Amino acid sequence: MGCFHRNDRRGFTLIELLVVIAIIGVLIALLLPAVQSAREAARRAQCTNNLKQLGLALANYESSTQSFPLGGNNGPGGPTTNDNRYWGAWSPHAMLLPFMEQTQVYNAINFNYLGRSDGNGERGNYTGVSTRINTLLCPSSSPPRTTWNVDSNLGMNKLFAGNNYFASTGSSIMWIGWPTDIPNGLFAVGGVPFSSRDITDGTSNTVAFGEFRTGDYDDSKNSIQDFVGIQWNASAFPNMPNRNMDRPPGNMPGPGNVGAAALLTDLQTAGALWASRTPNNYGQNPSVPSNQRSWNGRMWHVGNYGHALGNLLVPPNSQYPYIQYWDSNSDFDSAGIVGLTSQHPGGANVCFADGSVRFLKSTLAYQVLWGLGSRDGGEVVSSDQY
Repeated sequence: MGCFHRNDRRGFTLIELLVVIAIIGVLIALLLPAVQSAREAARRAQCTNNLKQLGLALANYESSTQSFPLGGNNGPGGPTTNDNRYWGAWSPHAMLLPFMEQTQVYNAINFNYLGRSDGNGERGNYTGVSTRINTLLCPSSSPPRTTWNVDSNLGMNKLFAGNNYFASTGSSIMWIGWPTDIPNGLFAVGGVPFSSRDITDGTSNTVAFGEFRTGDYDDSKNSIQDFVGIQWNASAFPNMPNRNMDRPPGNMPGPGNVGAAALLTDLQTAGALWASRTPNNYGQNPSVPSNQRSWNGRMWHVGNYGHALGNLLVPPNSQYPYIQYWDSNSDFDSAGIVGLTSQHPGGANVCFADGSVRFLKSTLAYQVLWGLGSRDGGEVVSSDQY
């Protein structure tokens, strides 16, 4: 007779299989945050390096020209008799291109024209200004996805190049360098350029560049880089003589924190409009296109708020959206509050005028931030305050 051997081996039971799956799930849950944290640390390190490159370019530019670039440079072939010469002025980023190993892009631009608001200049320069420059893009923030319709008849539809690093106008709500009320930061559009000699607060205590998020152009949700337009508060911030809503007093909050209470009131007003998502939540003019809500950081070559300029009035990743002040015009490049935002948890990176890069926490006190924005306010700010 043959001898039969019984095989006692058996497969996993359903319970055992579920236990194994559960253990694997727990391990993934434990490891995933660590992996994500490591990836974010790498992205933040790259962001830090980007700002260091900007700081180095700024130092080399000053060494070459004996001054920093203006917040906005006017093309000599552009308008010279009205405020349009400021609206499309070339940004500090454009001036720094040769010092960022981007000479080819710089040479592709005809600076005889304005950066924007000039059809000839836009058509002739769109190849250069639509170039995405990695040094100007934080890897934690997605670049803009929408297109710039330069000239649909010529097929000139290009993705916006994107920019995550603004040149700081300081703790000022305006960006134009008028003879009076000049922004108290390192950069102003027009006027006289500053240099290290003008930074009496010290180059290690004055922010040159800050980080902001690229707008998502998503009108179906609220994001902290969204813009809300509100009416200029003439009673709290009286207009200077012969100036319109685009040119309010520039150095605000200013000595003695003048305007600080009104600043908070305006932030709360904008926040309420933003949260309510009313059709008129861009301010007093309901005709403003809704797709303008999240256009922040779409281009690096224009020296306006939200493009290549920003300020230091609100701590990083504030609960409030950006503000643009206006009267009756749909002017989204007017004075406003356009500051530090990032995809980094807990704060945002900044580059100081000495080239050092530091991480400013979201819990930063308003007065400390204003002091870091000012080039010559005489504020005493120690590193343990931020």
